[in-house]
Amino acid sequence: MSGEVFGSDRESVSIPSYIKMAKEIAQIKKSGKELAIVIGAGNIFRGRMVGEENFDRVAADFMGMIGTIINGIGLKEALKEADIKSEVFSAISVGEVVNSYSKEKAIKSLEEEKVVILAGGTGNPFFTTDSAAALRACELNCDLVLKATNVDGVYDKDPRKNDDAQMYKEISYKEVIEKQLNVMDITAFTLCFENKKPIIVFNIKDLSRLLKGDNVGTLIN
Repeated sequence: MSGEVFGSDRESVSIPSYIKMAKEIAQIKKSGKELAIVIGAGNIFRGRMVGEENFDRVAADFMGMIGTIINGIGLKEALKEADIKSEVFSAISVGEVVNSYSKEKAIKSLEEEKVVILAGGTGNPFFTTDSAAALRACELNCDLVLKATNVDGVYDKDPRKNDDAQMYKEISYKEVIEKQLNVMDITAFTLCFENKKPIIVFNIKDLSRLLKGDNVGTLIN
């Protein structure tokens, strides 16, 4: 889940946005589904946006990973208000604030019917939120990876620049590679491919519809 769903560049942390997303998650959770949410920090800081400035990329990436912890805490508090139990696990150790991530503890929380919020990325610089999502999906034996974006699915060309762009409803891993489609970073995509994790790319505004079973987004299988 991109951090941008929690605020804009003008208002980097929006409490109403946490509450709005928590209400959607609550509806999904009450349907009986298990949710592990890998959370981004695009509303606070993006390490990859550091350009030619004299600024260390490793430091920038850690700033972004710490931003995900802020979003994780905000979402947990909003879920508490929605009467949904959750736990935040961070790949970066901040034991006084949230739990350090471990596969066993995260699975135990899922078994206890809690929403698991996964912050801190992979705990390493140079890896994206996509990579963290693919890695955690494999570790926690998730059924599928849901990639929430600001477009409706995977297109044959950029729909924001091309009016004639066509969206795929379903496509194979092989076709994605052959057509060089921009689904997620190559490390994340390869992890999903090798571990046979289906991916659904969809618009974040359609989250509730997707998990109710509506045919939204693009399935990669």
